[in-house]
Amino acid sequence: MDINSIMQQAQQMQQKMATIQEELKSRTATAAAGGGMVTVTANGNSEIISVEIEKEIISADEKEMLQDLITAATNEVLKKVKAMSKEEMAKLTGGMNIPGVSGLFS
Repeated sequence: MDINSIMQQAQQMQQKMATIQEELKSRTATAAAGGGMVTVTANGNSEIISVEIEKEIISADEKEMLQDLITAATNEVLKKVKAMSKEEMAKLTGGMNIPGVSGLFS
């Protein structure tokens, strides 16, 4: 395998990674906490795109519980997005852990 062939393969992988990153932007993951009282949705870029809160828990008396539920749902959805990204990356690399590439999706 010559250097030109290696460079061409690296360029193809780079293009595929860019495609995966674009596709992940359009994919979403959702997580809920408190039995669905708080639901958070994020895209594949780990950007929170919506937070839904059941009106029953919106009160000054429930402030701390609401904050905890939002935190829990947000952390859970970000774990799902990370897993989704790693799954897509594994498809590209055939499951190999390639330094510098694997870290792009963590």
